[in-house]
This record gives sequence, C-alpha cells and structure tokens, in this order.
Amino acid sequence: MCVTCGCSDNSEVTVTNPQTGTHEHILADGTVISHSHHDHDHEHPHHPAEIHAQIHGNILQVEQNLLAKNNLLAAQNRGWLKGRKTVALNLVSSPGSGKTTLLTRTIADLKTAIPISVIEGDQATANDAQKISETGCQVVQINTGTGCHLEASMVE
Repeated sequence: MCVTCGCSDNSEVTVTNPQTGTHEHILADGTVISHSHHDHDHEHPHHPAEIHAQIHGNILQVEQNLLAKNNLLAAQNRGWLKGRKTVALNLVSSPGSGKTTLLTRTIADLKTAIPISVIEGDQATANDAQKISETGCQVVQINTGTGCHLEASMVE
C-alpha cells in the first residue's frame, strides 16, 4: 500500500522516476494518481515505495515494520466482518468533500432494505455522528485526536 495516498492495494503501480520516487497508481476504474514520497532534491538509491530515513549515508527501511501490525489487525477485522456476512465500506476524503452527505443520503435510501451501522471517525467532534444518528442508523463515534483517519486497532 502506498503510505502517501493509501491507494495501491488493487492498483497497478508504475514508477516514473526512481530517483525521486515519483510513481503512478492506475486504479481498477482507470483513474491515474501520480505523486512522490519525497520532497527533497538530493539523489540516492532506494526502492521508491519504501519509507526510509537517511542517517550517515545508511538507509533505514521502516515501512514494513510500521504497517505490519496495522495490516494484521485490518486482516483480522475483515475476517471478523466476513464471518458475520457484513460488508464494510471505508469513506475517506478531504474535510468538506461530502462524505457525511453521501452517507446520510445512502442510509436514507437503503435503511428499509438492509441494516446499516456506522463507525464515525473524527479528530475531536461528534458533529458528523450526530447527523448520521438522525437517520435512525446505529453510530459509534471514535475520536482520533491528532490522527486524521481510523487505524485498524480503533475499528477493532
């Protein structure tokens, strides 16, 4: 998974500049996302999809260890949901982009056809959870503090 945009799970990744780590993700629907993991100008050899720290000329690779626990918990969460025949969708986008509006409209349109519950993540408030609860849907609010998204352990 790309730790900059979070998008490479089921996408084709093409490295366009190995020195800067600039690469493209081509998603299943044909959407192309291009970005770099670096915002520095020096050149050094490394695999562009790895997070690294350069210390006295050595490259310390840390991505796998940082994400391994989250990935394991996420897999366990998916297994738990699958065992209960529950479909889980993850809505992620910028603040103000319309996630809550899309979600409340979807709940209103589908609540008589299927049971829907929501885990709402927000850094500090319960404003969106309140809007969602007004649809009659069961909501669990998780405040992430300084984090901008829910980690697998929070969902667990």
